[in-house]
Amino acid sequence: MKMFKAIMLSTTMAVVAAPSVSFAQDTTISVIKPTPRSAVFFPLVVGEALGYFADEGITVNLLPSDTSIPYVAFIQNGQADLAMLDPNETINALNAGANINTVYEVMQNAPEGIAVLAGGEYTSMESLVGTTVGLVSDRDRAFLQAALDIAGNTIDDVQTVVLGESGPTLAAAIRDGNVSAISGSVFDWAALVANGIELDQVTPEELLASPANTLAMNADMIEEKREAMEGFFRAWSKGMHVGATNPDAVEAMLRQAVPEEWEVEAAGMGLFQGVLPMNISTTERMGDMQSDVWTNVQPRMLSSGAIEKMVDVSTFLNDTYIEAANDFDKAVVEADAAAWLAENQ
Repeated sequence: MKMFKAIMLSTTMAVVAAPSVSFAQDTTISVIKPTPRSAVFFPLVVGEALGYFADEGITVNLLPSDTSIPYVAFIQNGQADLAMLDPNETINALNAGANINTVYEVMQNAPEGIAVLAGGEYTSMESLVGTTVGLVSDRDRAFLQAALDIAGNTIDDVQTVVLGESGPTLAAAIRDGNVSAISGSVFDWAALVANGIELDQVTPEELLASPANTLAMNADMIEEKREAMEGFFRAWSKGMHVGATNPDAVEAMLRQAVPEEWEVEAAGMGLFQGVLPMNISTTERMGDMQSDVWTNVQPRMLSSGAIEKMVDVSTFLNDTYIEAANDFDKAVVEADAAAWLAENQ
């Protein structure tokens, strides 16, 4: 899965110059994000299962995610109303001159982490010094570097090896002691769990808070699309609330909507358990902007070369839809989920 896509200035600016494509009608919200309907972003599946998007008069149109074109391009040329971006994509797009606003934070915790064998000899970042650490891909090197820096060490204090995304390969590497830890993401942990590996995390707390996946839109369309967007985000927030209060219902909805993710039971459960807390906001208002987190992550992104310069967060964070997104009766949502589960067990 391509959770993080590099944004090149030349590509972005070329798309900016492309002819404009008209937006869909307000009742259809076109979204481009890294996965189709999936446990990874379960509030969408829950909102559809309980009819919340339909109640708002919204039809969600998911655009194909497997593309080499930066996601931001799709909102700049009008093919998408919303694009799910990670912090690197957002800051690089802004530095390239993209006229976008971040309007909803989907995941407020980093999907990345440093994992070790549960109950093993490695129990902290410091204990990894002098060992070989596995990387799922080379993109995971920057996160490992940041984690070591926080612990008072550097990337030069460990050896690294790129292992690839194969679950059996990752499992063998850490089980057989070829690596002390693996720098990867919650999606990789699901593959490890599916291969019988129990894990602990040694990720520094400072790295856990992150605007990992957010929804951005063309800033010029904020008012024009207000009614539809408020309905979309209210439905998404309701789906999030179900995850926070009735995970059994969410699991049942996912098994019904995306059975292919449960063909290997351990893999499906591992993925679900990993993404469940990540899709629940840590802010008081669901989906709210974390200005301080955005400010604090940028120096690390700059030092690792992920971005060329930092951006003032006040220029692109826009909470204009957040109040409406949280304007619903939680007790009613909880009753809806309970009723659905009772009917579908």
